[in-house]
Amino acid sequence: MTDVTSDAAATRLRRSPLNARHAALGAKFAPFGGWEMPLEYAGGGVLKEHTAVRTAVGVFDVSHLGKARVSGPGAVRFVNSCLTNDLDRIGAGRAQYTLCCDDATGGVVDDIIAYRYADDHVFLIPNAANTAEVVRRLRAAAPAGVEVTDEHERYAVLAVQGPRSADLLDALALPTGHDYMSFSPATLAGAELTVCRTGYTGELGYELVVPAEHAVAVWDALFAAGTDVELRPCGLGARDTLRTEMGYPLHGQDLSLEITPVQGRSGWAVGWDKPAFWGRDALLAEKATGPRRTLRGLEAVDRAIPRAGMTVYVGDAPVGTVTSGTFSPTRKQGIALALLDTTPKLADGALVAVDIRGRRAQMRVTRPPFTTPSVR
Repeated sequence: MTDVTSDAAATRLRRSPLNARHAALGAKFAPFGGWEMPLEYAGGGVLKEHTAVRTAVGVFDVSHLGKARVSGPGAVRFVNSCLTNDLDRIGAGRAQYTLCCDDATGGVVDDIIAYRYADDHVFLIPNAANTAEVVRRLRAAAPAGVEVTDEHERYAVLAVQGPRSADLLDALALPTGHDYMSFSPATLAGAELTVCRTGYTGELGYELVVPAEHAVAVWDALFAAGTDVELRPCGLGARDTLRTEMGYPLHGQDLSLEITPVQGRSGWAVGWDKPAFWGRDALLAEKATGPRRTLRGLEAVDRAIPRAGMTVYVGDAPVGTVTSGTFSPTRKQGIALALLDTTPKLADGALVAVDIRGRRAQMRVTRPPFTTPSVR
């Protein structure tokens, strides 16, 4: 992410319905997926915002995330024939992490949360930059009677994350007792919204899908009730450090059209026994032969912070590339996700070196997450 450097650049970006609230809080904005979104806030910063989510509660505006609806007779059956995970594993009122893959190569077009409302109704939340392409591919494949609609700007999404997130929602009479990856309808500040037990931080949390015209009222209600639980607004900078500590992939870095679920260790989100999904043949073949590279974790032994794009070495031989890297506020050390060659195989605990601006920094291969998850 880079700072927005001019008003001209900003005018080309979509804006959240909460943009004015962020500006009033002294947000530092950055372009992300075609949107102008808060990176961090005055009086906070990434470290304080990260810590708030690990110890109390933070709220993120993630309205840049896409929204698409698939409706009509057989909607679940159709989506299940396209996306990797098996929607038949869940019932109505539950959500599922899944992948949209290219049919020819198995590369990841996007990773998505699918909300199963009914057999004829699936709501999808893809990433901001990929929404139009996901919708295009689904529309092109949809049978008669199944409609795919792009609702990207019709809804805002607020992620309430942290060990005290349930306390905050309880104070507003919002549902909190439902299971992880399930959702429930609710009403707040005159808005009908959906409360889902999901998030991208590794902490107990909820995501509120709110009609865009009610986003400000819901945001204000959260902060009016948030004093007792030390609620803090959090930007995409903290969201990135939190998700990297959990080893959660970011599309475009850790998963992409060039990085398959087999390489990205996301095979758990593939319904391998399903008769059809996009990329099935390519992925089954890669799984059978074994990938040439896989996504691994790295933790710094030296005082160094790895960044995306840096080369990983064993001796003088390059063996991979960092895909995501940051300083871990929880671990107080540099951490990374990296695509490493599978030949020769590097065991967990093996030492490698990352080239950081011409200096080789020692790192240890490990298995994410880098911190203990508390999502349940």
